[in-house]
Amino acid sequence: MKAHLNRRYHFSASHRLHTEAYDAARNYAVFGKCNNPHGHGHNYVVQVTVSGQVDPSTGMVCNLADLDSFAQINLMARFDHMNLNTLDCFADTVSTTENLTTEIYRIFQSFPAAHLERVHVEETSNNSFDYAGEGTTPPGRI
Repeated sequence: MKAHLNRRYHFSASHRLHTEAYDAARNYAVFGKCNNPHGHGHNYVVQVTVSGQVDPSTGMVCNLADLDSFAQINLMARFDHMNLNTLDCFADTVSTTENLTTEIYRIFQSFPAAHLERVHVEETSNNSFDYAGEGTTPPGRI
């Protein structure tokens, strides 16, 4: 029997939406207040969905302690209380939450104990982003 496991993680980070491809006026026109030179922060909520066969011995898709340990090392230690713009993964990429979501997906693809289905990131109570890999259909779309 295949089942899906959703696990949430919380971290705080700052960023500035800015690209060297635009001048100051164009950056402000595109990114508005998110282009503030001093940056701004968010309390991100990340939901990771993994799937797999339910182990008949444990009754689990994967051990939550293993998933949490992986998340602590590869997600929390990397992003919590960081300025996203200073990280290598955003050296040549605008630190939008869309790009953050795909980076978190890339990270969790290497979790060995279950299959990664998707990553959902809430930036604010009004903004959230989903990524399920290339060539997938977003939830609710045909």
